[in-house]
Amino acid sequence: MRLTICLTAAFALCAAPTTVAAKPAPKHSAFQLMSTSWTYVDTKDGKLKESIDADGNYITQTVGGKHIDHGTAAMKGKKACFTSAMTKEGEICWTTPGSELKVGHSFVATSDKGQKLRVTRVAYAKLQMPK
Repeated sequence: MRLTICLTAAFALCAAPTTVAAKPAPKHSAFQLMSTSWTYVDTKDGKLKESIDADGNYITQTVGGKHIDHGTAAMKGKKACFTSAMTKEGEICWTTPGSELKVGHSFVATSDKGQKLRVTRVAYAKLQMPK
């Protein structure tokens, strides 16, 4: 009889509804820079394509394939910062929208020097250094 009562109590406990702690709503994901590609128009070189690989190395080239620049990129807070291996300008940081941007969407980035640039996210394409 005790076994029956214990088993009944155990089944009742298992069948009772349990309260699950609600997960907080996910925050907007931080802006992702690695493994992305972008297009923008530069007043000097025309329409450019830039890709940042998973290690934070970027390559910029014209849409026709002419190499323009390369170096390293990193997120610093809510800014995307680029350091060219080809110039002595040092690090240049640009504002970001703060959250992930889908392919085909664009925004206006502003550099620390006040330059504005409309950039559009495009499907990731790993660019190659010229030989």
